[in-house]
Amino acid sequence: MRIKQISVSGLFGIFDHVIPLNIDERITIIHSPNGFGKTAILRILNSFFNSRYTDLRAIPFRNFRVEFDDSTSVEIIKNTENVENSEVNIVINFYKHDLKPVSFALRRVNSHDDKEILISFSSDDLIPAKEQLYSTGLMNLSIEKIRYLEDYLQGFYSLSSSNFKLQQEPDWLEKLKSNIHIHLIESQRLLNFVPKRSSKRSAETPSMLSTVSAYSDELAKLMQDKFKEYGTTSQSLDRTFPIRVVKQQPSTDLTDEQLRHQLNELEATRSRLIEVGLLDKDEDAEFQIQPQDIDESTKNALSVYVQDVEKKLSVFADIASKIDLLRKIINNKFAYSYKEINFSKEKGFVITTSYNSPLSNSKTLLPTDLSSGEQHELVLLYELLFKVQPNSLVSIDEPELSLHVGWQVQFLKDLQDITQLTDLNILMATHSPDIIQDRWDLTVELKGPHK
Repeated sequence: MRIKQISVSGLFGIFDHVIPLNIDERITIIHSPNGFGKTAILRILNSFFNSRYTDLRAIPFRNFRVEFDDSTSVEIIKNTENVENSEVNIVINFYKHDLKPVSFALRRVNSHDDKEILISFSSDDLIPAKEQLYSTGLMNLSIEKIRYLEDYLQGFYSLSSSNFKLQQEPDWLEKLKSNIHIHLIESQRLLNFVPKRSSKRSAETPSMLSTVSAYSDELAKLMQDKFKEYGTTSQSLDRTFPIRVVKQQPSTDLTDEQLRHQLNELEATRSRLIEVGLLDKDEDAEFQIQPQDIDESTKNALSVYVQDVEKKLSVFADIASKIDLLRKIINNKFAYSYKEINFSKEKGFVITTSYNSPLSNSKTLLPTDLSSGEQHELVLLYELLFKVQPNSLVSIDEPELSLHVGWQVQFLKDLQDITQLTDLNILMATHSPDIIQDRWDLTVELKGPHK
């Protein structure tokens, strides 16, 4: 089940937009002048499918409709008349073929709860969040990194209010949302608000962290988990290896040449896993087999060995492909600034420079030492490869931020490589003709009403 078209009417009380998605190409690009609602559309889509109704209420629109490739559709209607006197603020209708539509009315929060939500986002209450920007030193990095202060604080607000569950959703709505996965990558992506347990109280309070550092730590954890899984699989197979060799029936179909080819393939796979940081070099036990060493008894043992190693290394298949593609794309960009990225189970991102600086003898850089554009590229690509489940619709707001023109030109090609590997659909909003290049067939232009 995939989204084939999105439409909105009365956006900001002005705009009516229709956005057909490119189902076959899997990439749709929306563009328009500033203020036409590109970001708002992405946020409405994300807010609805991820049940962030607080965010959904904050965006002014009259009607939002999503049509699917199975001829069903869902419609979100906002009550814009007599809002103060009405309990019902949002109505959600689901249309399935010729059947009568089913509806769900999202009621307004009571005045007490509404007051609490407003208080939590008051200017006074945001002072600690603003102070945190200064205390972490992030306010002193660059104008470019603090230009989205309102987005940072909105992220703080969204995180603190995301636990408000106003009503139980009906089964049909929960089922719909379980079939459609939406992931929004916002324009502000260099800082993350993450839950942090307070020592004074049991509740979790938001804490701010550089996104590139958070993702480096996260990748290290993913790599460690896979290595533990590899160890567990290895122990299980090694424990039963002798008995399986004894019971293995001689194979007349497996030739010596085929066996040598399989062994060479295993060594190539193992070398690749070492290169991307998933295996250590001491794990690379070379297994050189000479033709005269293979007889019927060793062939049976080696046949079982090959099957076991294939099972062990298959644990890494998915993450290795993603790391390999990330490494390829990033190093193609970083080469211009004399940097290189590799990966390790201990550190996650391992960034080095080949430039001899008189100011520093260190060849190793922290993720936060990267430029704004380099961080934007690394964060965006990592999120696409590691943070999104297959068959999701990923909406990207302004992918061109801080990127050099040459990187923008390459972005669509990189995106196509990622969508093929991860089975994603992309909806992105951009102002950059350099990203679009000659692929205007993938674009939808948002227009205003005739004056």
